[in-house]
Amino acid sequence: MLPVSVCIITKNEEKYIGTCLEKLSRYDWEIIVTDTGSTDRTVEIAKRYTPNVFHFPWINDFSAARNYCISKASRCWILNVDCDEYLTCSETPQEMKRRLSPCFQLPQQAGMIEIINPHASSINDTVSVEHIARFFHKDYYTYQGTVHEQPAPIAGGPVSYFSLPLSFYHAGYSDEAVLKKKAARNIQLLEQAILNNDKDPYLYYQLGQSHFVTGDARKACDAFEQGLSFEVDPNLQYVRTMVESYGYSLLQLKKYEQALQFEGIYETFCSHADFVFLMGLIYMNNAMFDEAIAQFLHATDVPDHSVDGVNSYLAYYNAGVIYECAGMAEEALGFYEKCGEYQPALEGMARLRKGNVT
Repeated sequence: MLPVSVCIITKNEEKYIGTCLEKLSRYDWEIIVTDTGSTDRTVEIAKRYTPNVFHFPWINDFSAARNYCISKASRCWILNVDCDEYLTCSETPQEMKRRLSPCFQLPQQAGMIEIINPHASSINDTVSVEHIARFFHKDYYTYQGTVHEQPAPIAGGPVSYFSLPLSFYHAGYSDEAVLKKKAARNIQLLEQAILNNDKDPYLYYQLGQSHFVTGDARKACDAFEQGLSFEVDPNLQYVRTMVESYGYSLLQLKKYEQALQFEGIYETFCSHADFVFLMGLIYMNNAMFDEAIAQFLHATDVPDHSVDGVNSYLAYYNAGVIYECAGMAEEALGFYEKCGEYQPALEGMARLRKGNVT
């Protein structure tokens, strides 16, 4: 038996919860579901997979709901999963136990799981990967924060992390309408949270991300600027993401010259291919084409990345676009050929081979 309780809070998730629980139920961990007011078939579906289905009234506080769910767990290790996240591994129960066993020796640390996010509305239908703390010993950690809640040590102090070898596919990210609806809800909760604590850069980061999802780049910029006005640790993933999202927001607003200020933080963030790729786009939009190509090519040499393609086919494709626009067909074709089956590059090759270079 795995000493793990999988804890899930739900509300109107009939579209996802069946697949989520089906994949989780292959293993001998306990599954706890806490529903916060579903009016669809969520509870009915959940009861097919676990007898441990509870109810908690929604009070606009995600931590309260998660902590209530955890209180119903009978095992000491907690794995928190969202309904639209699907476990990707296919090991046997014995293999899963061997995989997780080393983690059970780290009760005072929080485990980071891998989340694979498809982005149908972002950079050319690509995906990104993020690592989120979702696994911990319930005697040492609890959830804090009304929205975008995070595990925090019960005894206080900083969080220490380890990597948990589990990966989940975030199916909900492929539904743009659902994303925007959740982002609009989160904006209200985040604005209230900021009224109670206006010195937390993480809240401004999440507010900016929510505005970015809803398509309001101006409000996203305002939130990111506020978050980056604090002293933040550039080694934290959310800080890197906040910087990159801020850059994309500036590009959406056509504030190309302002985005050139990112040159001043280049040395701090250039170990991440996503930032190097972003610098290529910034130079490209400022008609600094030699610099843009240099950054795109440099990105292909940087292994650390979150968004798929920024250090491979997306970088090569953008270099090819610059050469094609400059009328340098042979060079453009060479870069397009490096992009594999990436559709825009295939279309570029077709144009060039027909002689229709613009």
